[in-house]
Amino acid sequence: MLSPKNYSQMTTEELALEEKRMKSQKIITAVGIGFIVGIVIYAATHKKGFFLTIALLAFAALIGSRNAQNVKNLKTEISRRNANL
Repeated sequence: MLSPKNYSQMTTEELALEEKRMKSQKIITAVGIGFIVGIVIYAATHKKGFFLTIALLAFAALIGSRNAQNVKNLKTEISRRNANL
């Protein structure tokens, strides 16, 4: 997830495998974000620092937005390929 993949250079079979991998990775990402939010709630309620809370929330939002953008790009490429068939 660090570097975006170029879906336009992948074959249709590779796109299908990537879509399947992303679906299974959704749960792992959701658990990770939930864990971060739990730490944020703990930090906020136990006065562990405002900046820690904001930084962790920003990190969770960044992970979520990158994941959503990758899924959107993949779906766009799959639908573009299906339209060309």
